[in-house]
Parts: sequence; C-alpha cells; structure tokens
Amino acid sequence: MTAGQFIGGGASGSYLEQLEAAKQFMHDHNDFLVVSHVQPDGDAISSTLAIAWLLDRMGKRYTLANEGDIPEKFSRLWGFDGIRTLSQLSDHLSYDTVISVDCADFSRIGRVSEKFTQGAKLLNIDHHATNDRFGECSVIQASAAATVEIIYDLSRHLQMEADVDFGTCIYTGLLTDTGGFRYSSTTPKVMKTAADLLEWGVKGSELAEAFLERMTFQQIRILQQGLATLDFHNNGRISTIVVSTEVIEATGASNEDMDGLVNYARNVEGVEVGLLFKQRNESAVKVSLRSAGAVDVAQIAQSFGGGGHVRAAGCTINGSIEEALRRVVEEVGNKLS
Repeated sequence: MTAGQFIGGGASGSYLEQLEAAKQFMHDHNDFLVVSHVQPDGDAISSTLAIAWLLDRMGKRYTLANEGDIPEKFSRLWGFDGIRTLSQLSDHLSYDTVISVDCADFSRIGRVSEKFTQGAKLLNIDHHATNDRFGECSVIQASAAATVEIIYDLSRHLQMEADVDFGTCIYTGLLTDTGGFRYSSTTPKVMKTAADLLEWGVKGSELAEAFLERMTFQQIRILQQGLATLDFHNNGRISTIVVSTEVIEATGASNEDMDGLVNYARNVEGVEVGLLFKQRNESAVKVSLRSAGAVDVAQIAQSFGGGGHVRAAGCTINGSIEEALRRVVEEVGNKLS
C-alpha cells in the first residue's frame, strides 16, 4: 500500500459533517486497525486508546498498532497493554479498515501501513494544519489543541456515556500537547473540557507529575549533553541544540528521553525559533522546530518534507548533521528577515 493511494480522498465540509462521517464510518465496519504516528507522543498514544475505548463500547473488534516501542510511562492508561508493535503483528494478517490518529500525513504511520490491504478504507483523525486529508474519510480540526480534543467531540457526537478511563486518556493528550496547558493552543474550550474531566474523577495532578515533571536518569544526561551544544544565530533570534548519535549511544537516551529538549532552545529570552537536531544515522537528521510566534515553522518543515503546527513542527533531512543545521538555520533566517 502506497501513500499515493490514500492522498486526497477525505471529504471536507463542516466540522459537524466530518464528525457525522466518522460516526458512520465506525458504525459501518466491524474490525479495525488503529494506528498513530511513529515515535508516538502523549497525544498519539492517548488518541489510540481513546478510539479503542469508543470501539470497545460500540462492540467492535480492533487491533492497536505502532511501528515501534511505546513509552512505558503511559502504561497507566486504559488499554495500554493492547498496543502492538509492528513485529508483534501476525505476518499472515492484513487489515482493510483503518483508523489513523494524530498523523499529519500518510508517511507518519510508518511501516505499519504494510499491513493495510490493497484498497483499505481509512478514517483520518488529526489536528495538524498541514494534514493533506489522506484516506476516504477525514476529521481534521486544526484549531484543536490535540487530536484527543477531536475524539472527545466525537464521543459526544456518538452520544457515548464516558467514564474516568476514557477521560484520563483525553486529559493526558490535552496535558501533553499543550505543555501542561501553557501553549497558545490552550483555548477556553480546552480548559472547559479539562474541568469536565476533573469532575469525572480524572487525577490531573498525578498525570502532570507522571508526564511533565518526573525525569529519567537518561533525560538528565541527554539534557546535560544537549545544553553543552546550545548555540545562537541571527543575532540571537535563532537557537540550536545538536544531539549526535554518539551522544545518544553514550547516554542511553531514547526518543522519549529527548521530548521537550527543543524547548530549552526556544525559551531563551530573545529567541524567536528554537531548533533541535537529532542525528538518526550518518545520512539522516530529525529536526524539531519551535516558534515563539513570529515564524510559521510548519511552513518551514513542509519545505523539507515535514509538517506540523504554526509553533511546533518537525521534519527529517537526509545528509550530515552539519548540512541539516546550515540549511534549516538559513531557511529560518530568511523567514525572520
């Protein structure tokens, strides 16, 4: 199955119409594969499990999958043990009905897409403005703070009577994708939703401690090494952090341990754009971009084949880490000028 077979198929229309189409999609089918993006974050995992909760209550069969390992810190969430890695999926099974959550484009699903049958039907639920509406049905709400916000709306459209398990998944996605309700995406609707979830019995302070405060030893080590590379460009308006494969191997850090590292570059006073360069191998560099608001980093990421949001985006650049740094800093500098 190739990305081209899914691009452009999703219907547009009002948000309510999109939710109705998603509702019909879920009612019309009985066995689903639910996928999120590679190297899943809190919103991707929470969205996967929230969809599973809805399907479970609808009496549907489902399989949850992600290309790689799932961060263990999310194990407190309902249904966590049901998520399979690609290697755990049967070689003899393929899936003809798919729900994709929090994937800005088809490629973000990764190699799990190899399990889709030819002509598989796909529901695409996402909050990235750069989403190209792949799939035959899509619910895209760029104003949503997180994909779980859309799924919460979907649950209400389905007239589901939710519980604290579902609420904890939704709260976790909101909490992690808004940086603890600090980012500009934290709207009145987000806060009202969070308040409702707390009334259901969701333990907000415990979730904040687990997902935002607690740090592993590897996180501390990668933070030490990363801050040692902190550099400034364009009269201090651009800040960069570089993490090489040697540093990753020496610290034993995982992708999860590097979550939030880019914020140290962005949060320096006077910096408009913070950049994190993570060397994946000798010929590929993962770039995370964070903006203070003056620059749309989603546009910059798109120019390098990536995507994301106005203030938070990412891409992968083929080449050396020095070349990637030069190209991205130059492009950001052009936008700033």
